[in-house]
Amino acid sequence: MRPAALLLDFGGVLADAPPQRSAPPGLVLRIFNLTKGALPPGEIQRSLTEGAAAWAAWRDEDWPDELSQAEVFERFILPGWPPAAQVPVRGAVRKLAYEWAWRDTWALRPGIPEMLEAAAAAGIPLAVVSNTLSGAAHRDFLDKAGIGGYFAAQIYSDEAGVRKPNPQMIWYATDALGVPPEEAWYVGDTPRRDIQCCRRAGVGRAILMPSPRTSAEPGGPSPDDVVEDGYGLLKLLR
Repeated sequence: MRPAALLLDFGGVLADAPPQRSAPPGLVLRIFNLTKGALPPGEIQRSLTEGAAAWAAWRDEDWPDELSQAEVFERFILPGWPPAAQVPVRGAVRKLAYEWAWRDTWALRPGIPEMLEAAAAAGIPLAVVSNTLSGAAHRDFLDKAGIGGYFAAQIYSDEAGVRKPNPQMIWYATDALGVPPEEAWYVGDTPRRDIQCCRRAGVGRAILMPSPRTSAEPGGPSPDDVVEDGYGLLKLLR
């Protein structure tokens, strides 16, 4: 059956980028200038890199509520910083979170524009459902890539207050589109977050699009289908 709606993850499905092993140099420089040298760049780099690793470990919990951008910085970045560095960072958390989430190396996965165009032409409503530190960065990338207008809803964890595999992420999207979860398809790149979220939400069809970025992560429930890229998904839709 054709889906009543198609829900898609951002990272690994719509777009992908190589893993980021250390903090972006531009973000380090921005914080160094913002704090007027209260911390040396090396210390800022270390705090961001180690904080990102600790935050990633926290995100691996099964049903975590999402932390706000401010809470991410307070819990994982700012401890041990002098007040002269903490205060200006707290006042610029939204901009810093955006820059931390943004990837200059993001690129649309093959076949995604063609698949979105075909789904829209067939009258299938589309939504993004993604865990992220900054949904604003994702929205801007999709607009810049020329595909943002295809989506009737974009659900991001930093705005929703929950994160996958919490099924509420999917329910927010299906509610926004006005379709029952069991009539929607969801496409994600990880079994333990995306396919697990599908099973908990009662989605009609759970589709895995493996990504090199997340291929080493632990497994989870089996998907209903596996596609290589947007072209594979387009074939499945047809």
